[in-house]
Amino acid sequence: MPKAELTDLVVIGGGLGGTAAALTAARLGQRVILVEASDWLGGQLTTQAVPPDEHQWIESGLTSPSYRELRRLIRDHYRRNYPLTPEAARWEHLNPGFGNVSRLCHEPRVAALVIQEMLSPLIASGLLTVLTEHEAVGAHRDGERITAVLVRSLRTGSERSLHAPLMVDATELGDLLELAHVPHVIGAESAAETGELHAAETADPLDQQAVSWCCALEFRHGEDHTIDRPEGYGHWRDTVDPRWPAPQLSWDDVIPDLLTTRTRPLLTAAATDAEHSTDEDLWHYRRILARRNLDPAFPGGEITLVNWPQIDYWELPLLGGDDATRRSALEGARSLTLSLVHWMQTEAPRPDGGTGYPELKLRGDVTGTEDGLAKEVYVREARRVKALFTVTEAHIGREMRGAEAGSAHFADSVGIGYYRIDLHPSTSGRTYVDIDCFPFQIPLGALLPQDTTNLLAANKNIGTTHITNGAYRLHPVEWSIGEAVGALSAYCAQARTEPHAVHASPGLLRDFQRLLTERLGITLAWPKEIRVPRARHDSIPKEVPAHAR
Repeated sequence: MPKAELTDLVVIGGGLGGTAAALTAARLGQRVILVEASDWLGGQLTTQAVPPDEHQWIESGLTSPSYRELRRLIRDHYRRNYPLTPEAARWEHLNPGFGNVSRLCHEPRVAALVIQEMLSPLIASGLLTVLTEHEAVGAHRDGERITAVLVRSLRTGSERSLHAPLMVDATELGDLLELAHVPHVIGAESAAETGELHAAETADPLDQQAVSWCCALEFRHGEDHTIDRPEGYGHWRDTVDPRWPAPQLSWDDVIPDLLTTRTRPLLTAAATDAEHSTDEDLWHYRRILARRNLDPAFPGGEITLVNWPQIDYWELPLLGGDDATRRSALEGARSLTLSLVHWMQTEAPRPDGGTGYPELKLRGDVTGTEDGLAKEVYVREARRVKALFTVTEAHIGREMRGAEAGSAHFADSVGIGYYRIDLHPSTSGRTYVDIDCFPFQIPLGALLPQDTTNLLAANKNIGTTHITNGAYRLHPVEWSIGEAVGALSAYCAQARTEPHAVHASPGLLRDFQRLLTERLGITLAWPKEIRVPRARHDSIPKEVPAHAR
């Protein structure tokens, strides 16, 4: 039996939510053990290799100070270590990749380095212990409390029994919810359950958003980096899903909010090469290293991150089936991405009339792998806790609330966020659900399970629905959720209380919110003048410096 290890806070899962929880609690003086299955921290930003999907106010003071710190340190890394042009070095809001999806498109490995930099003094102080390449394999309960979490090293198989007053599930799939038998939901609820305009008619636990196994590609002029034809290539090249206008190995896909067909090639006819890509092509969409920001003598090429509709895997769900089904889903997602790469290298139509881009090179060093893919599959949907409060479309959806109503006000707000309600095609055969919503708050009640008093949710496992998870699942929101959870742990220790008591007591809640606003600088409500234009989710108003015009 492993020896019990006692600490103030145990965080299972080192994604953005888990990292923010551990960082915040440790900075507030708590002893924290952070457990992560990968050898990198950062989750969707690093191991899943997804450049940050953010809103148009991300550079303002409304954003969490610690999330702004993360973004600033990523930019500083490029300024310190890369041969930037003088113009790029002076660009306050430097965007290394100059991609459409974010004002900060960068390499996953750089974010992993920066997260280590942020945590380094806390590790040195002894306040923070980070157990990478460890996973939770068991949990013990006593009534409404989790008394211990058993974690196992993926390297050695050794086990540790972790004990703390509060536990955090910040895993990508809500694994601790299942291990600790915490009531939760998977898949889609019915409209009768949630009252949502866009909810499914019938509840379906296997209705889960597509996952994507991302990869990084460099454009190497005059070189041939063609990979072997993957097993399953013929299936992906020839199969046409009823929701899709063509096989996924094509330049055709679906505009999410209009559900009409579009053709978006790797490079348009106007682009002579990757360096001259345009806003209308895939290369520019999630580019993470742009030559225009670098000294002309830099020997490397452009790098883009492939997280495109072409690699949305929707044939099998990750949750709700047996282990064999889950393994098949992961293998299928990898096969689809490798097949797209091979198709682009060999058969993809070019605007000049030719076929194939053999100069595309998988860059596994950028994602921390040997095979060129991300360390982990990109997960859009997890187990969701049955929380004290559940955010529904009626709280944030523009169509349900009225065009100028704004989102519902939550008196227990612990942070703010914004992203469109964005659901990718699902494993049930449903197509996109892509609808407008208002900037929203993060209610404390959505982070607290109904029947477990010392567990906090800090990832995509909070009290949302299948629909509203589509807005609460992105990078800055997940970070803010984790930050609030870490602060709550520190507050409860200082006030000698528990999370459910804070939620139930107006006085304790106000005191905790003062900690968030006055000590941590967190914004709890959006200014009244902010309203969201009806714009598609796949780009934000872009800051274009003079050197990049």
